[in-house]
Amino acid sequence: MSGPLTFLVASPHLRGEVFGGAVILLLEHDQQGAMGLIVNAPMDQSVSDLLPDTPGQSDPAWMGGPVDPTLGWCLYPQPVGLEGEMRLTANLNVSSSLDVLRAVMASGQRFMLVLGYAGWSAGQLTEEAREGSWVWVEQDTPELLWDVPAGQRWQAALDRLGVTPETIMPGGAQA
Repeated sequence: MSGPLTFLVASPHLRGEVFGGAVILLLEHDQQGAMGLIVNAPMDQSVSDLLPDTPGQSDPAWMGGPVDPTLGWCLYPQPVGLEGEMRLTANLNVSSSLDVLRAVMASGQRFMLVLGYAGWSAGQLTEEAREGSWVWVEQDTPELLWDVPAGQRWQAALDRLGVTPETIMPGGAQA
């Protein structure tokens, strides 16, 4: 999957503890359904808290979604040449391999350890978008992940579209 990155940005009308204010990096969207990682929800635990054999990793882990919170995903810029890596763009890779995560940490590059994911059944995400729950933002580069603080990513994603939250109407587009 190489091409622009797709971020799902929660509509201001979308409420809920998990998805209200969420920015989700969409990893897959096809006839079978969709999956993505919430990328603006840092957790209280650090990487070292979760992986005690990795001292000094004080960066937070991230809550990626309510599905399978024991599954970890690593987002990082440069491939490390191990099995299980998936290139999203020239400067963003993802893997659920613990070996890849360890290699990424050893390489010294920045990364995000994301736990769990957001998932949708066949047609569900398309329907939610039609209802106006999500705004789609495409970006060629991952600076939203690396250069924008977590608490500002939702607004920054909307800014990239030139949209202010007040102009997003509930109910979505109707034809």
